[in-house]
Amino acid sequence: MGAWGLLDLLERDSRADLLPAAPTGTGNPFTAKPSHLQARAKSVIFLMMAGGPSQMETFDPKPLLNRLAGQPMPPSFGKILAQFTDVTKEPLLGCKLTFRPCGQSGLPISEAFPHLQTHADRLAVIRSCHHDAFNHSPAQYVLTTGQSRLGYPSMGAWITYGLGSVSDNLPAMVVLAEPDGKLKGGTPCWGNGFLPAIYQGAPVQAHGTPILYLNRPPGVSAQSQRKVLDLSQWLNRLHREMSTPVAHELDSRIASYELAFRMQSAAPEAVDIQRESAATRHLYGLEDGVTRDFGTRCLIARRLVERGVRFVQVISGSGDSKDWDHHDDAYAGTLRQARKVDQPIAALLHDLEARGLLEQTLIIWSGEFGRTPSSQGGQGRDHNPNGFSMWMAGGGIQGGQAIGATDELGLRAVEDKVHMNDAHATILSLLGLDHRKLTYLHQGREQRLTDVGGDNDLARRLLRS
Repeated sequence: MGAWGLLDLLERDSRADLLPAAPTGTGNPFTAKPSHLQARAKSVIFLMMAGGPSQMETFDPKPLLNRLAGQPMPPSFGKILAQFTDVTKEPLLGCKLTFRPCGQSGLPISEAFPHLQTHADRLAVIRSCHHDAFNHSPAQYVLTTGQSRLGYPSMGAWITYGLGSVSDNLPAMVVLAEPDGKLKGGTPCWGNGFLPAIYQGAPVQAHGTPILYLNRPPGVSAQSQRKVLDLSQWLNRLHREMSTPVAHELDSRIASYELAFRMQSAAPEAVDIQRESAATRHLYGLEDGVTRDFGTRCLIARRLVERGVRFVQVISGSGDSKDWDHHDDAYAGTLRQARKVDQPIAALLHDLEARGLLEQTLIIWSGEFGRTPSSQGGQGRDHNPNGFSMWMAGGGIQGGQAIGATDELGLRAVEDKVHMNDAHATILSLLGLDHRKLTYLHQGREQRLTDVGGDNDLARRLLRS
């Protein structure tokens, strides 16, 4: 009776979603696939600063903004859209944080990041990012999926779909969110969209059970579970032979079941930071209550890419006053959030370099948008997708450089403008993927991460010669 029920469920699932043939000719959708281009990086750690960090308080100094503080926005800037304020009627807000030239390159970095300042020569800061979404959820979707609407695959899902997995025992894409799990954009920020469900991100907890519902029920041994799995897999393969049009859906299911079984042993070991030395835990700030949580997740991210996980998304910000959304006080808010992430991120860069992993790991730091140069509520700043900063490191990138620029007040990207489609095309290029060739047939056309846009010219400026 159980076998009949399982076959019926599989038949319903297969009718709901017919998949195209696997491009590699193999039944395992997790099998590593060849790249289109020469790959500089094998994996990605995406440090997502949810809420929208202020570019003026972090990586884009604006001396003129301080000199004009308290004055209205010059009329020459024209009509300016913002989320909550009329930017033209609010006074300009100066930046209380100081910048200093760092490293041999002299790259200016805010005092909010004293640890990161020591890694200036590893960072390539892109100051001219922009898109069109003013509210958090749509902007987070643009950042992670390239579209402001729901239903599209995340960047990590596209990368996993295009390259497959390196690890046999861990998910190809892992998400390490804040402990409360809240994010204004929610799970679509690491979802699979219209891609098969196997490509969605797997949330991993830094504390307790790494992956929910993965542990065996009490009283069930590995041997007895293996017998049940063998039976269900035999039924899956039998059904596959009888249902050629849905073979690849069944291949996906078979591979997912096997991966889940192997993860029961591999996942707890991968996130067990107690296996790290006391010096390494100290490096990431695990002894400090402020840096402990984000430091733990950064350390787990390193352990995951070390074990072959393709894409790790580490999120700072939980959709409330604990994120980077500083409408009330941009100065105090930036200091508070930077204090949580500065030491862990610097430790991650140092640790990857020491282990020979930085050259093959692309590190990305970005929020969903920036902030306005005008004030909100006295000391805060409103949302601003017209110009904001992102930085990358590792993956063959030439550090110690600033690419592009916003205007003199930091409102709009004006030089070497980088739309998020361009940023995504560049990220794919660094991983050896041509964004024009990475497509999936959906609703009658070949969909892609960059939609109908995208330019990877930025990659040539980022790469070390």
